Amino acid sequence: MHQERTPGNLPGELNHFVGRRRELGEVDRLLGKARMVTLTGVGGVGKTRLALRAAASAAATGGFGGGVWLAELGAVRDPGLVDHAVAAALDLTDHTMRGPRAALVGFLTGRELLLVLDCCEGQVDAAADLTEALLRQAPGLRVLATSRQPLGVPGEHVLSLEPLADPREAVELFAERAAAAQPGFRVDAGNRAEVEELCRRLDGIPLALELAAGRVRALSVPQIAGRLDDRFRLLTRRGSGGPERHRALRTAIGWSHELCTPQERLLWARLSVFAGDFDLEAAEYVCAGAEVPAETMVDVLADLVDKSVVLCREAAGAVRYLLLDTVRDYGLGWLRELGEERRLRGRHRDWYLGFATWGEMEWFSARQAEVSASTERELANLRAALEFSLEVPEEFRTGQYLAASLWFFWVGCGRLAEGRYWLERALTADSSPTGQRAKALWVCGYVSILQGDGTAALGMLHECRAQALETGNAAAVAYAVHRMGCGALLSDDLPRAKALFEEALGHYRTLGELNSNVIMAEVELAMAVAFLGDLEGGIEVCERIRETCEDHGERWALAYALYTRAVIAWLQEDPCLAAELAAECVRINHAFRDLVGIVLGIELLAALTASHDAQEAAVLQGAAGSIWDAVGLPVFGSRYFGIPHSRCEELSRAELGRAGYERAFAEGTGLDLDSAVARALDGCPPAPAGHHRRPRGPAPVGDSAVPDPRPVSGCHRGPARPRSAPD
Repeated sequence: MHQERTPGNLPGELNHFVGRRRELGEVDRLLGKARMVTLTGVGGVGKTRLALRAAASAAATGGFGGGVWLAELGAVRDPGLVDHAVAAALDLTDHTMRGPRAALVGFLTGRELLLVLDCCEGQVDAAADLTEALLRQAPGLRVLATSRQPLGVPGEHVLSLEPLADPREAVELFAERAAAAQPGFRVDAGNRAEVEELCRRLDGIPLALELAAGRVRALSVPQIAGRLDDRFRLLTRRGSGGPERHRALRTAIGWSHELCTPQERLLWARLSVFAGDFDLEAAEYVCAGAEVPAETMVDVLADLVDKSVVLCREAAGAVRYLLLDTVRDYGLGWLRELGEERRLRGRHRDWYLGFATWGEMEWFSARQAEVSASTERELANLRAALEFSLEVPEEFRTGQYLAASLWFFWVGCGRLAEGRYWLERALTADSSPTGQRAKALWVCGYVSILQGDGTAALGMLHECRAQALETGNAAAVAYAVHRMGCGALLSDDLPRAKALFEEALGHYRTLGELNSNVIMAEVELAMAVAFLGDLEGGIEVCERIRETCEDHGERWALAYALYTRAVIAWLQEDPCLAAELAAECVRINHAFRDLVGIVLGIELLAALTASHDAQEAAVLQGAAGSIWDAVGLPVFGSRYFGIPHSRCEELSRAELGRAGYERAFAEGTGLDLDSAVARALDGCPPAPAGHHRRPRGPAPVGDSAVPDPRPVSGCHRGPARPRSAPD
């Protein structure tokens, strides 16, 4: 029996959590009675850490069946991306035109879920607007937010987080972090009074304490305290305004900055252009220069880690670096003082443009899974690169190219809504008939087709084709014609679809173009050919695709070829082969979070199940129905793509009766995506590597269309479940 994982995405703790017992109890009490709780306080006071600890405690109690989820908003610079960032944090894949907010409401309705919105201060208005809308429409939702100011949402309960008031907790935190920086360090009778005085000077602010603790490698506690005294007096003479605790934090950060070497200060400032975390290679490209040579970068970065200015994380065998928001803001201020912000943001964009170009090229290779994971990991930085490109007029065309080059991520990894957001912004920014615009047009047209917005898609594709013909851009002509074929296929205009795919493939051959898009054109041609009744012709194209994909390690487009081949096997009354291929299609698309491929495979597996287990088939149809809600129009509104669904529903209703079918269907709608996939694959053994059995021969077909297949038997997908009696 498949065991469902506990939903959520809370990160593991990097170090020991110290103190805050009273505050943790208060957060727990507030979450028990209020639906919206906001932790406020000065930067560095520990809002995020407390929220994560409180959320982990809530998750452990099991009170939130929908899970406990963290959405980090600190790196979101565009208010229009707040909804997208929250949807991404919830692992919510949505292909429709309805927008991420509607998708969030649809997902959250009926779920008991805790959402942690971290670092809202940069986008207070957008975060407040989203939170209020979600709380109104999803009664099972509770929100725990962190912000330097309240969000102002109706019903919001605010807990103002003060510095560590208990001197013992402050000393404990300092001792813990100092021991990590300098093994063997401990607070004893000889230094306790000095440590307590240092903690008092730093006003018990956790970030200030951690920065000071990072200095014990080079300085004694009295030396640290003495230097802080000097720094405080300097600030006081300058008449620094604001609350004392704000000055204490600025003192700690500024003092850490002063004690850095010139190289370290410069690198700190330059690293502030990164949004979210980053790796060493990116830091070397973006930040290296005459003052900080690339060959010294790793040592200077390590020094900043030692000083607690930069955090170091390791995940999946890779080391990543991160600046806390408060520290990043300080560095960005210095970068602006140096007059280097524009240049460094440009270098940052150039690195991630190169990254996107690498991803587009390597998507057609055995590294597809790596490309998918890497692009997801770099999304915050890619957003920052797009934002820079689309706010500086002379960079608009580069922004169009960057947004379009990420087509593989928007389309192949379930990010259609965000992809369209960036593509439409890029197209609006510059209407010049350039190659960059042509690429953005066909990619946006492709995304729009998959969202079910055929009218907008057709306009963009016709503009792309006309511009390409006028400017002699043969590649853009090929891609525009290809995507017009997609529109025709999904609208059941099979002869036109076949002609357009053949034209596009002719263009691709002339250009010598071979990539995942070209393979998809062949897949879609195979679908059109098979739906027109030429099953053997469809098999021939699918076999050609399989060989090409095996040669190049391509998996994403292969999954769609497997689906097409599975439908043909089903029509030829070979259920064992059909189930094997459909299951592999679902597995591959699930790895990429491609909802279209997942739901098509589940629909076919449901149809295969209907002949021997009508109740389970209806459950799978219910699960598919929930996924279609996130994709758009069920089975694209296509009679041909809808054949497995129609036949499955007919058989299941006849066996179960109306009420029995609806009960089983409703059970399926309650499954989340991972559970739906696991349920669909239950009883489907993995296919032998590199082997698929050949079909026995074509089934009789009519003049121009595939007939509804008859019930098939002979290959059950696991033991039949008990059936409900017909009503």
